Amino acid sequence: MHETKQDKKRLATLTLAALGVVYGDIGTSPLYSIKEVFGSEHHPVPITPDNVLGILSLFFWSLVIVVTLKYVAFIMRANNKGEGGIIALMTLAMHKFPPGGRARGILVFLGLFGAALFYGDGVITPAISVLSAVEGLEIITPAFKPYVVPITLVVLVGLFLFQRRGTASVGALFGPVMLVWFAVLAILGVMPIAAHPDVLTAINPVYAARFLTGNSLLGFFALGAVVLCITGAEALYADMGHFGARPIQYAWLSLVLPALLINYFGQGALLLADPASLENPFYLLAPDWARYPLVIISTVATIIASQAVISGAFSITQQAIQLGYTPRLEIQHTSEREIGQIYLPAINWMLLIAIILLVIEFGSSSRLAAAYGIAVTGTMLITNILAFAVAISLWNWHPARALVVIVPFVCIDVGFFLANCVKIADGGWFPLLFGLAVFTLLTTWKRGREVLESRLASDAMRMPDFIANIVAGGGVGTVPGTAIYMTPDPDAVPHAMLHTLKHFKALHEKVVVLNVRVFDVPMVPDVDRVEVHPLAPDFHQVIVQYGFKDEPDIPAALAQCAEVGLEIDMMQTSFFLGRETLIPKFGSEMAYWRELIFITLFRNASSATSFFRIPSNRVIELGAQVVM
Repeated sequence: MHETKQDKKRLATLTLAALGVVYGDIGTSPLYSIKEVFGSEHHPVPITPDNVLGILSLFFWSLVIVVTLKYVAFIMRANNKGEGGIIALMTLAMHKFPPGGRARGILVFLGLFGAALFYGDGVITPAISVLSAVEGLEIITPAFKPYVVPITLVVLVGLFLFQRRGTASVGALFGPVMLVWFAVLAILGVMPIAAHPDVLTAINPVYAARFLTGNSLLGFFALGAVVLCITGAEALYADMGHFGARPIQYAWLSLVLPALLINYFGQGALLLADPASLENPFYLLAPDWARYPLVIISTVATIIASQAVISGAFSITQQAIQLGYTPRLEIQHTSEREIGQIYLPAINWMLLIAIILLVIEFGSSSRLAAAYGIAVTGTMLITNILAFAVAISLWNWHPARALVVIVPFVCIDVGFFLANCVKIADGGWFPLLFGLAVFTLLTTWKRGREVLESRLASDAMRMPDFIANIVAGGGVGTVPGTAIYMTPDPDAVPHAMLHTLKHFKALHEKVVVLNVRVFDVPMVPDVDRVEVHPLAPDFHQVIVQYGFKDEPDIPAALAQCAEVGLEIDMMQTSFFLGRETLIPKFGSEMAYWRELIFITLFRNASSATSFFRIPSNRVIELGAQVVM
């Protein structure tokens, strides 16, 4: 397809913005990755020419195989109509598996657990990235050491306060900065490589294989630090809905990958020339006069690194809300052009509080490195399994073909995951514990909604019986205006309608039973937004359909009903919503402690009025008690 000049300009703009939002995480890994391999408190690798070349080879092939081949070339094909992230991948994988089936249940379990681990990554990435940058002040003078943690906390609080401005403004600001950052990475690495060009032989995979086979157990432990060079790959996929696949792919192949490799090889060359530079090989690449500016730009770059996982967490949360895995939360759309650019205040502050506690508890990037990796590799491993399901169920690949593609990725990710499992006692427990807590909330909400809907359905009157006995019989009085009753079950009479009859002995002259459905596609076209089904004279059923990335707007959807003959005057319309008061009960279908969690989430969920953009002065809520 021929691209116009305007298309090319837009692609360039999105590529620059993607550089600022998507690649901050993986782009700041040079700050600590090499240092943790050779200087880790646990299982450091001795600095010898063979070991340095072996580690550089592992870095090179990890970036090429895991990021370039797996994510950029393969996983990005598994996009749900442009939307990425593990929730979108889960919905793709479920397409051809029947509801209630065992296979579908396994895919949902994996997708939710992978999403929960991604939140764990979203907490550790900002903490370790900003800490590692600010620690550069210690290289300049040890007098800064007591101020590292306070400065880190100030920077992080500022970043999260900035989130309300939105991804668009963040990308516009951070894109040019990251362009400079990757140029700096390359410049810092070029000079040591020029002095020791033999490090380039590490491109040969034989060096990686020789290191792993020759060092056996130490080589295995080293993988737990090598994985730090690919953290951020999952955020790259999760943020695809913000900018699209092409800008992200262009930025990676043209700038990010070359700059990262040059810098890593430069640090390797520096270690070969001066093993004492292990104190902080990244900052010691720069001459003395450049270290203050380098600390400043590194700190800014790590702020951007945090942005990648924060944006990804916002995207995944929005998808989970629409699919019914989390309570309704306030979602602010920060761009008029890009629907994927959003801000969720509740998630923003939850992440900030967890990050502050993490920084205070661990206090240094080296201690945090022990906690980093297990959440990343766990999510990557789950992504492989879901991608396999997509390949055979949606792309109609033969299982053998899918295995040939997936198994190499699985083997690599299993190696990284197992190497990180040995770090659980040293800090790896944190992302696992955090992820388990998020997973518990996700599954509790989903199960609680199912139980609640079952309770409401058991007491409900079926709509055909209601129409035949009450509406068609003409025995009910009417009052002027239109009444809209929202219900999760379009075949059952809404409880609010029964309460109306009970208390007022009448219905409105025009009645609409409204049901909202969310499909496992990102967006539903406007032409398919509403369905109108007449049930009786002046009595209609309206079904409003959204995708998991659509922005619900009930008044706008109802306006479309006029096209099929149902005129709704909002000034003469009342919305009747049910408000249930939940009562826990021992011995029900859920554990009592999970009931309490669900009830707490239910009480604190955003109201349907604000979530669906219903005018609050047109809403009447009718309460009911439900025993769980």
